[in-house]
Amino acid sequence: MFDADKWQEIFAALGANKVRTALTALGVFWGIFMLIVMMGAGKGLENGVKKDFSNFATNSLFMWTQRTTKPFKGFPPGRSFSITNEDIEPLRRAFPEIEALSARCQLGGYRGESNVFYGTKSGPYEVYGDYPEIIEIAPRKLLEGRWLNELDQREKRKVAVIGTRVRDVLFGQEAAIGKYIRVQGVYFMVIGVFDLFSSANNSEREVERVFIPTSSFQQSFNYGNSVGWLNIMTKDEHLISDIEPGILKFLAERHDVDPNDARAFGSWNAEKEFVRISNLFVGIRFLIWVVGIGTLMAGVIGVSNIMLVVVKERTREIGVRKAIGATPYAITSQIVLEAVMLTSIAGYLGLLGGVYLIEGLNYFLVSAGVDAGMFENPEVDFSLVIRGSLVLIFAGGLAGLLPARRAAQVDPVIALRSE
Repeated sequence: MFDADKWQEIFAALGANKVRTALTALGVFWGIFMLIVMMGAGKGLENGVKKDFSNFATNSLFMWTQRTTKPFKGFPPGRSFSITNEDIEPLRRAFPEIEALSARCQLGGYRGESNVFYGTKSGPYEVYGDYPEIIEIAPRKLLEGRWLNELDQREKRKVAVIGTRVRDVLFGQEAAIGKYIRVQGVYFMVIGVFDLFSSANNSEREVERVFIPTSSFQQSFNYGNSVGWLNIMTKDEHLISDIEPGILKFLAERHDVDPNDARAFGSWNAEKEFVRISNLFVGIRFLIWVVGIGTLMAGVIGVSNIMLVVVKERTREIGVRKAIGATPYAITSQIVLEAVMLTSIAGYLGLLGGVYLIEGLNYFLVSAGVDAGMFENPEVDFSLVIRGSLVLIFAGGLAGLLPARRAAQVDPVIALRSE
């Protein structure tokens, strides 16, 4: 391994036909280059998709009521009903696994908007009534002032926390804290301004929202005690999927709904979606490895074929070496080292090229402030580089195995007769 003459001979053999060596190395270079680029791009796509989950807890459930589809206890199908304030505390007591629960209302219903006024300025924004705990379920970054608290909810205070987009349009350079905005003729004092921790695909819509306490929302806009939907988050040691059926059954019993009526309640389970997305990217990573290694193996086969040609060309040389006492191991190790050297040099150049391309793309996106949507922060994991290096060493040894065995079987007498 550390014989200088052996390494000199290896470099001389590889340099004897530079064009052939370069073309052979190109296959290995392209294989590892594409593997690194695909893994980095796949990570960027995964980061972009999972970025949407960064603005709310993944162990959370969002649920609402719909029309019933089955008769129950004398009630006909097609009946509308609503979750109410009276459901909240019994629900907390029945499920100690719940960490945070927010009863939400929205002006105009789901995705509805209402005109919000400040002086002569106005804009259409989503107005929500929420419990203070919503900030635990869907974290927000407070830039100014404070968030809603329990006193606001209990005393039905007419206060509001607004998104940065609302602030910029209604107030411009003017300070927003302490000023009053008007929603459907009702005035609310601005106590806070929020932004998002991560700019997801719908981030612009997220910062065009106004949050007020659920209690003052119901009182100000004549919602009575009805609630639009529930946002529920479990404690870290519990899964929301484990208690979701129990919550649906609990609410069905309280509102005289058939527990088997699958359409009486609508829900969106963030945990299930997150697991589904995670499993999807496990499959994508596996596919990338299969395609990448397949491309790399095509290059390795090329190396193996060229080494077979090299062995044939050097038959007389190998015969001379065996005639003067070279062992089969010495012949075999020489050919294997040549194959490993060729694949390693080409592979590491491909590996470096892939890393520099991904890191350069990431630097460009960050420095230029480009919003790539579903593509975010492409990166190459260091462990991937280690795995790629191991694949290279294995591939090089595999490429030289057959030619080395053929070289070790050369008969010195026959080899010396060859021209």
